[in-house]
Parts: sequence; C-alpha cells; structure tokens
Amino acid sequence: MSDLFAAAKLDKDAPHPLADRLRPRRLDEVAGQDHLLGPEGALTRLIRSGSLGSLVFWGPPGTGKTTVARLLAHETKLAFVQISAIFSGVAELKKVFDAARARRASGQGTLLFVDEIHRFNRAQQDSFLPVMEDGTVTLIGATTENPSFELNAALLSRARVMTFKSLDEAAIEKLLARAEESEGKALPLDEDARIALVAMADGDGRAALTLAEEVWRAAAPGETFDRAWLADVVQRRAPIYDKAQEGHYNLISALHKCVRGSDPDAALYYLARMLVAGEDPLFLARRIVRMAVEDIGLADPQALVVANAAKDAYDFLGSPEGELALAQAVIYVASAPKSNAAYVAYKAARRLAEEHGSLMPPKIILNAPTKLMRSEDYGAGYRYDHDEPDAFSGQDYWPEQLGRKTLYRPVERGFEREIGKRLEYWERLRRERRES
Repeated sequence: MSDLFAAAKLDKDAPHPLADRLRPRRLDEVAGQDHLLGPEGALTRLIRSGSLGSLVFWGPPGTGKTTVARLLAHETKLAFVQISAIFSGVAELKKVFDAARARRASGQGTLLFVDEIHRFNRAQQDSFLPVMEDGTVTLIGATTENPSFELNAALLSRARVMTFKSLDEAAIEKLLARAEESEGKALPLDEDARIALVAMADGDGRAALTLAEEVWRAAAPGETFDRAWLADVVQRRAPIYDKAQEGHYNLISALHKCVRGSDPDAALYYLARMLVAGEDPLFLARRIVRMAVEDIGLADPQALVVANAAKDAYDFLGSPEGELALAQAVIYVASAPKSNAAYVAYKAARRLAEEHGSLMPPKIILNAPTKLMRSEDYGAGYRYDHDEPDAFSGQDYWPEQLGRKTLYRPVERGFEREIGKRLEYWERLRRERRES
C-alpha cells in the first residue's frame, strides 16, 4: 500500500498528532488554497494538461505545501521522494539522483520534494539543474522564504513558483470542523474563545489542529471555556516573523507606507507587531527618522526633531519603557503634513552633480587667498548680502554652463507653504535686482 493512504488505516485513537491523522488524502480536501487547487486553479490546470514540470512552493508554515506535493505525486503516478535541506548534503543528493535514474530506466518517474530548499547553498542548488533538465526528477522545492532572494536564478528559471497563502478564518474553521467530526465531539470553547483560537493559529493549519488537540487534552468532561482560559492554557503562539528575512521587509514596508498614507492607527499596529516579534527597536527608530526626512521633510520640520528625540529616548530608557517614545514618534510622523519635495530636490541635485561634477562655480563666490587667485579674478564682484538692501544681493551662484535651475518645489502643505512664500519673495527680489 502506498504511503499516501497508509494514514487512512490509522485508528483515530492511535498515538499520532491530530494534524497527521487529518492530513488530506485528496487534493479537494486541502483547505485554503483555492487559487491553486480550485476548478480553475494553477495546479489544477497543470494536472489537467498532463505536464506538471518542476515547481517551487512558497508560503508560510502549515499551509499544505508538503501535503500537496505528496498528492500531486499520486495524481501524476510519480514515485514520491522527500528530503529536507536541513539534513541532506551532497552525498545524499547523489544517492537520490542515482535512485531516480534507475527508477526512470524502469519506466517510473520521480517527484522529488525538497523541504526548506532555500537552506541549500548555491552550489547545492546548482546540482539540481542537470536532473531537472533531463527529466530525471520533477522537482518540487518548498520554502517559507522569498524565492527571489534565496534561490539561484538558474534554478528559478527552470521552475514555476506557486504561492501558498496563509489560511483565512474560513479555512481554519473548515479544519476545526473536520477535527470535531473526526473526534466525534465539539471543541469545549464558547464562541469568543473559538474566535480567539482561530486567531492564535495565525493562518497555520497545522497550528490550528495542534491548538485544538491541546484544548481537548486540557478540558475536563462537561467543561466549556472562555477566551481567558484558552490564553492561559495554550498560551499564545509567537508571531511568525524572521527579522532577517521577508517578514522583516514586509512589515517595515507596511509601517512606512502607513506613515506615508497618514494612517497612525495602522502604523501603530505594524510597529507593535514588529516589536512583539523581537525586532531591534533601534532599527525601527532609524527608519522613523528616515520617514521624517523622506515623506514629511520641511512640511513639518519638527518631525525630524521628534523622530530623533524618540531614538534618543529609547536609547536612554530601553525596553519596554522606550517603546512608548517610538510609538509617539510614529503617531507624530503619520499625522504630520506630507511632502517629499526635499527628497525629490536632493535626488535631482545628485543627478546634476553626477552629470556635471567638473563645472567650476562662478568666480564671484570663490575665495582668493593668494595673489595669483586674486589676479584671476577669484572673488571679484562678490557682494556681501548683509550689506545689500533686504540683506539680499540677488547674484547668480550657478555654474555659467548650467544656468539657473529649480530643484526644490515646496508643496502647499504645512510649513512648506510658508517656505514657498519665502522663495517667491526672494525670486521677485532677484528679478528686480537683475532689472535694475
């Protein structure tokens, strides 16, 4: 009997985890991946075409990657071989490839499922290329990390990426209902506690079933428990978040965009998620400073002051007290008027500097500390602005070959409205000085 259906013979009271006992035995039993396995899903279409090809399954833990790979092997009548990049090296890969070649010679194809494929180094990933190209194996690699960052371009060019989604509430509820049917009893939770259990699963089907199993194990006959009891007994799962990988970049991107979009409530939520998950608070402080200069700029000059003060306050207080300073700064920058005018102006100035970095400034603004430089008219004709009417000479300070440029264009928001008025005033005086 194939290992696919061996689980079906297990008695439900056998000492196997609930998640293992309820592992789907058909693709239509897989919860939460309708975009892949629905009637017009991407994997459904591949199966229908009769040509699977090598694939990369990318998604969070507990979303069915291993199960779907196993079921695809059954659907396509391929031998299923599973290895983990954590425990496999070059020697084991060679054995797997040799066995697949022998199997192929006898007319049997191989679906090689590689769990945590991103943990193989670049050279090890390259070793898959020949057996993928000649059809020795149909590779399915599973990863929780963004394949674009973690997998070789050569491997990615030979495999199609399928994205597995975190299970939504409906999918988790479907799993819990199947668990209750399998166990022949309802979960001993009131409605609020059941909602809390679904939230604790954090989109992970395996975690949902493990939590359900813990509830049944802890409950005495006839008891029904509330949210507080649930939190006390099963604790709360740590958020799925890797500070060095994609979760880190996703959440800091979300925080920055919430600030830019002037939504302090959403910004606070993502700040809290990162802090709860163990993100370095000083990394967050630096990013808040960046938000202040990139997205607020001179529309509210105090934003940079507040952001820097929050960084200093956290440095002084540490956690958890200093986290409140970061929260205060996030609220301030999210609710401040927005302008990227200074950011855009600086980028334009950088481009000009890179393209015209050899041009001399006009001699009127160059000092002349030597006799030779004075003879070359360095500093000749310079007018000291404080000695001029309105403390403004209106001289042109741009290199002659470039002519005057306008790089900074303040917006009509916040303090930049006042800056705009000042610039208009100086430009009017400049025209008057030139015409006089």
